Amino acid sequence: MRLLLTGFEPFAGDTRNPSADLVAAIAAAPPPDLTLATAILPVAFARLDAALDAAIAAAAPDVVLALGLAGGRTELSVERVAVNLDDARIADNDGDQPLDRPVVAGGPAAYFASVPVKAMVAAMREAGAPAQVSHTAGTFACNHVFFRAAHLAATSRPGMRAGFIHLPYLPQQAAAHRNAPSMALATMLAGLRAAIAALPATADLRVAEGAIS
Repeated sequence: MRLLLTGFEPFAGDTRNPSADLVAAIAAAPPPDLTLATAILPVAFARLDAALDAAIAAAAPDVVLALGLAGGRTELSVERVAVNLDDARIADNDGDQPLDRPVVAGGPAAYFASVPVKAMVAAMREAGAPAQVSHTAGTFACNHVFFRAAHLAATSRPGMRAGFIHLPYLPQQAAAHRNAPSMALATMLAGLRAAIAALPATADLRVAEGAIS
């Protein structure tokens, strides 16, 4: 399996982004039986498509698994749905704040993840990492990347699969956000390794996972 694993640079005043930390950790000790490519993407809508498209073109992956920060969440969230909407609650790192704009003009309203989300969540929990299936990836840069990758898989990259995992704050970040939940990087890493190991599954589990966030 050829895997492209992506993370994001810090944004919104933070000096770290756990998604970039996890990409670096996986790159330092890649799982066996896969060819790994990585990319750290800008939190900038105007530059995001070109960066993602270039990473996909270079890696020719079977699976794109993107990671991003969702401060305030208590669990690793494997996203099930990407929506065709940019509606930024804050400005990105270039000062751009798109409102009510499609990710892909003329594209479908949404795509489902093409990775086994429930199997990934089950594997994460087995590895000791709190995890959930999430049905909303938001409308900021994370959802943009998820939708863009899914759209490429449905159009110009047939056979490619796309998924997204949202991450909580690191403890160091939570210290600057009053009462915010956090998760240790080692716990996130154990969960991510388990999720990657579950990616080859061609059929997902049929179990109830009803979380909406």
